[in-house]
Amino acid sequence: MKDILLITPPFTQLNTPYPATAYLKGFLNTKGITSFQMDLGIEVILELFSKNGLTLIFERSIPESLTDENLQRIYSLKQDYINTIDSVIEFLQGKNQTLARQICAGNFLPEASRFDQLDDMDWAFGSMGMQDKAKHLATLYLEDLSDFIKECIDENFGFSRYAERLGRSANSFDEMYNHLQKDLTYIDTISLNILNNRVKEIQPKLVLISVPFPGNLYSAFRCAQFIKANHPEIKISMGGGFPNTELRDLKDQRVFEFFDFITLDDGELPVELLHHNACNSENNICNSDEGRTSPQFKRTFLLENGIVIYKNNSIQPDYKQSQVGTPDYSDLLLESYISVIEIANPMHSLWSDGRWNKLTMAHGCYWGKCTFCDISLDYIKLYEPVAAKLLVDRMEEIIAQTGENGFHFVDEAAPPALMREVALEILRRKLTVSWWTNIRFEKNFTADLCMLYKASGCIAVSGGLEVASDRLLQLIQKGVTVEQVAQVTRNFTEAGIMVHAYLMYGYPTQTVQETIDSLEMVRQLFELGIIQSGFWHQFAMTAHSPVGMFPEEFGVIPESNAITFANNDIQFKDKTGIDHDKFSFGLKKSLFNYMHGICFDYELQDWFDFKVPNTTISSDYIVSCLEKENSFNIKPTAKIIWIGGKPLKQIFTKSKKGIPGK
Repeated sequence: MKDILLITPPFTQLNTPYPATAYLKGFLNTKGITSFQMDLGIEVILELFSKNGLTLIFERSIPESLTDENLQRIYSLKQDYINTIDSVIEFLQGKNQTLARQICAGNFLPEASRFDQLDDMDWAFGSMGMQDKAKHLATLYLEDLSDFIKECIDENFGFSRYAERLGRSANSFDEMYNHLQKDLTYIDTISLNILNNRVKEIQPKLVLISVPFPGNLYSAFRCAQFIKANHPEIKISMGGGFPNTELRDLKDQRVFEFFDFITLDDGELPVELLHHNACNSENNICNSDEGRTSPQFKRTFLLENGIVIYKNNSIQPDYKQSQVGTPDYSDLLLESYISVIEIANPMHSLWSDGRWNKLTMAHGCYWGKCTFCDISLDYIKLYEPVAAKLLVDRMEEIIAQTGENGFHFVDEAAPPALMREVALEILRRKLTVSWWTNIRFEKNFTADLCMLYKASGCIAVSGGLEVASDRLLQLIQKGVTVEQVAQVTRNFTEAGIMVHAYLMYGYPTQTVQETIDSLEMVRQLFELGIIQSGFWHQFAMTAHSPVGMFPEEFGVIPESNAITFANNDIQFKDKTGIDHDKFSFGLKKSLFNYMHGICFDYELQDWFDFKVPNTTISSDYIVSCLEKENSFNIKPTAKIIWIGGKPLKQIFTKSKKGIPGK
């Protein structure tokens, strides 16, 4: 029996647990509050992708309804899939590495349409090890099965999301509510069977469901619905990234047919107060008598007298980062996560390959100015770094607990100075770790500093180049220039640290010419090898960003809707009238090829099926940026750090014209 059950609903990541519940469990440990956490997503995946799971899936499929040739092929190979699935999953879990030779030799894995791309990508396997090649082939095999499940069993299925459409920009709760009145899907049945067994085992007083993304929302409601129906004595609360950004204007009472509470922002204190209320019979949250101390809440929605109210009546301040404890990954099935490689690109695979311990160097963002970002919300605006020594203490604790020494620092933007102190502390303690994080491409990342990061185990960084246009970068208030980005990415690359760039198109007032020029900048950065991976995002206007709060200043016209449920992404019209959607395919296709080191000689027009202007950027623009000499200024208080071994010294004697001397 535990006081609290922490749940991450399906689906987030296959290769590593989403860290929210581990953060909360670590905090609860400091308060002596017993808890159990589960990643329902990976447990459902393992149930689905097993010999028994696939057998049931194929039995539920109706052969006569399979009109698609690819689905017919998968169904005809069903016995091959059933025979191989357990071995493939074990291989992707790192438990059966010798299978790589069989996978790579061919004729072991059944193949459907996902394997059609191999002819175009066969060249890439020469630069990949056998294990990586086998992971990539096994990933295609799983994606074929995923296509079959989506078409024949459950249209909402996805490896990292489920029924995401229902959670995206759902200003009204109507569609979600109506969907929850329907019969359970096959995936629902599996999820709730696992949940039921765990609830019976743990017997919690309070269930906390963390919802990081829209693709977790439907499953979160299904879990809450099941617990309400079968265990009405248990209190249920939702927290996490989705409510933090989307549910700040919540008004619909029907939400509280499923949840008792919804908390916003940092969860430690709100959860502690909920635990106190739910588990303290002397201060029952539902029936507090007059004269009795009023229950204390922190940033919490609840239903009172049939009305949704927001309570923030606790005067207790939030906990500092030094007080929240070390994330605790116990209870999670750490040995069962699945490493996959979707694209033959070493940097891009970091998000899906390998078990990474998640930590944060600093709460919030030290820059906090980007106009597309939710800088008005606490998770961005409240900046608080963690002391380097405490951070490395936590790293050592997690290594001891999990046996894994890989770390992904999930900062909004890791501060260069704190990264330096962490690197030095790692070197002082002679730890062998691998780590990567998100940064801003700012000028403080000098060549020497990048070498220090590399020596401490840094393998990669990701950062926002956004729109590769100095005019738009200034409008975004990114605080960088394209020239600066080129120099910083060169510093990281030359130090042996991989670089991923987040790219944006469709920012307000962006012209067609600027989109094409941005693509040319990106082409040159990849051709020179100073960026190894990237991803194009179309600009989305959010309610809590400067663009969303002051749209008239950015030349956009928002569409206003009545908000009773979610409110984050805002539909809008750009006053330029440009249809930015049409650039999506060409930008992403060109980037896919650039990431594989090919097609740099293609004309930019070749990526689009409509007329685009010629670029105005000279073909050697990025080269010229890298050739500029930077002034080497050091402070009088600067110290020299020697990261090599102890130097050898030698005393020798030399003579001049036969006269001995030293």
